Amino acid sequence: MPTMTEMGVDVGSRPPETVLDPPPPRLVEALDRAKESPDPRAALAGVAGAHPASQLAWAELADAARDEVEAYAYYRVGYHRGLDALRAAGWRGSGYVRSRHAGNVGFLRCLDGLRRCAGAIGEADEEQRCDLFIRQLDPEWRTAGPG
Repeated sequence: MPTMTEMGVDVGSRPPETVLDPPPPRLVEALDRAKESPDPRAALAGVAGAHPASQLAWAELADAARDEVEAYAYYRVGYHRGLDALRAAGWRGSGYVRSRHAGNVGFLRCLDGLRRCAGAIGEADEEQRCDLFIRQLDPEWRTAGPG
């Protein structure tokens, strides 16, 4: 009878890790230019509108928001676009999504921003869910990521 390892099952394995593609340099340059413009929020909104699937663009726009409610909305869009990207990359609802990979940082920033804004607007249950989720995805986030 074959062992579990011979059947392709590694019973001692760690959870799978999903790595999203890093943002294209052209997008990063556009975000950097937008942040330096006379009206960064408007310029970042233009970049996010031109790249609506980019979690990094939504995170940057949320960081420039006028208040917590606006930031919450932008972070939520980035979070959901990130879930779409993770699923397309093979993520099935569990496993690591670590910030050590540049492509994952935008999603994690959106999730963490959503956590912070949920707390700021009194959504304690959502704040706790987001906190648990980010710690499951990247246990090192507090030391590796912003916030």
